[in-house]
Amino acid sequence: MNRIIPLILAVALFMENMDSTVIATSLPAIAVDIHTSPIALKLALTAYLVSLAIFIPISGWMADRFGAKNVFRAAIGVFVAGSVACAFSNSLPAFVVSRFLQGMGGAMMTPVGRLVLVRATPKSELVAAMSWLTVPALVGPLVGPPIGGFITTYFTWHWIFLINVPIGLLGIWLATRYLPQTEPAETPPLDFPGFVLSGLAASGIVFGLSVVSLPALPPIAGFITVAVGLVSGALYLLHARRARNPLLALELFRNQVFRSSVLGGSLFRIGIGAVPFLLPLMFQIGFGLTPFQSGMITFVSAIGAIGMKFVTALLFRLAGFRRVLIWGSLIAAGSIAIYGLFTPETPYALM
Repeated sequence: MNRIIPLILAVALFMENMDSTVIATSLPAIAVDIHTSPIALKLALTAYLVSLAIFIPISGWMADRFGAKNVFRAAIGVFVAGSVACAFSNSLPAFVVSRFLQGMGGAMMTPVGRLVLVRATPKSELVAAMSWLTVPALVGPLVGPPIGGFITTYFTWHWIFLINVPIGLLGIWLATRYLPQTEPAETPPLDFPGFVLSGLAASGIVFGLSVVSLPALPPIAGFITVAVGLVSGALYLLHARRARNPLLALELFRNQVFRSSVLGGSLFRIGIGAVPFLLPLMFQIGFGLTPFQSGMITFVSAIGAIGMKFVTALLFRLAGFRRVLIWGSLIAAGSIAIYGLFTPETPYALM
């Protein structure tokens, strides 16, 4: 198996995953510096998610139309540009716009990177290649919290974004030199109405649910945005049934395995996705820890994630996908519930 391809693609995942954990650890310090509250700064995280929701659906079309290798390199460049913009932001609106720009790059990096890997790897070697892709990417969450906490505590938060510049430039150079060239393929015209409707649906729901309780905006703004998202989603369903080449193929949901994985995975990530945002806030604002102390506690979870990658294939062979997924989800849910029992007196080792 050619290991160089998944390792190069992992550079992008490493940068993106490290960035998300770094910013979560540094949120309180960033909020103080740009004169806003940590809760209001959640708008910046929401802007990133909204950008993902809008642009991920067209990532496959972009890869076919312009070549997966070209889109992957451009995505890294956009992400780096957004990182630089974040570093120079001095207000909440500027920071939100910069995070949206970062999200545009992130929306293309991960799905297009996986597409490159799938197309360049024989089916018999795909599981092993995915392991080589994901393990280095998990190093980002491993080093992100302590590095972000250390930089924020002893230097300045701006550098947590500027460190993406050399990583991104290295990724572009490696991709240019080693990734196989993928020629653009003949593609149907972009389903522009579907793109608009799906973007409004996903971003409206994500943005509305995120801001409905924020002090920076009135609650009615969140409710209206959610309503727009739901209406747009319903209109997209009607559009997709009539369109010749819909942006998102709804017939995939006829497959029970695909349907269950999407619905179950979405519910699971609602809980697990909130942890990187809430834990640092609880440790720093609620318990009075420094960003470095908070990062040294939260990064331990990435060690467990990396360790499990080495035994996942064995567990699947011994117990099967169904049992592993059920018990893994239950253990993760129980762990999240235990986080709610932490107090300032809880020993660091136990946390």
